[in-house]
Amino acid sequence: MINRVILMGRLVADPELKTTNTGISVTSFRIAVDRSYVKAGEQRQADFFDIVAWRSSAEFVCRNFSKGSLIAVDGQLQSRQYQTKDGQNRTAIEVVADNVSFTGERREAGAGTYGGNSSYGGYSQAPRANSYGGSQLPPEPAPQQPAAYSAGAPDDFQVMPLDDDLPF
Repeated sequence: MINRVILMGRLVADPELKTTNTGISVTSFRIAVDRSYVKAGEQRQADFFDIVAWRSSAEFVCRNFSKGSLIAVDGQLQSRQYQTKDGQNRTAIEVVADNVSFTGERREAGAGTYGGNSSYGGYSQAPRANSYGGSQLPPEPAPQQPAAYSAGAPDDFQVMPLDDDLPF
């Protein structure tokens, strides 16, 4: 069986770190994930997902993310039953985070807010924690773009003859 969820979205509120009776750190938060399509004449829609992070992942989220921060979550979908104060049975469906990481945004030096996207517009490697007590990994340096791509000169490319057999 496979139960894997990977989401990237923005926090809708500041996460709050809590501790269980046995001293385990936990936080729950909600992220908004934009849909990949937009109907003509309408605004882009978003879906909202509840996330639960435990132990070092919970501490990592509360220390490094705030409302509006872009976050990537890798985890498992889980459902649980509970009863409200007035006695009604409810079902909660949430993602239990295994890994939480930064995305294409970089933290400004000395500032508590996040800046613009990285030059690649995608994921950037950054410290991440996992729910199994894994340590935080140091950030890897961003790869450098080849000079030919940044300049984009036509002389940077070689014309390939169409009559030869290609090696693939």
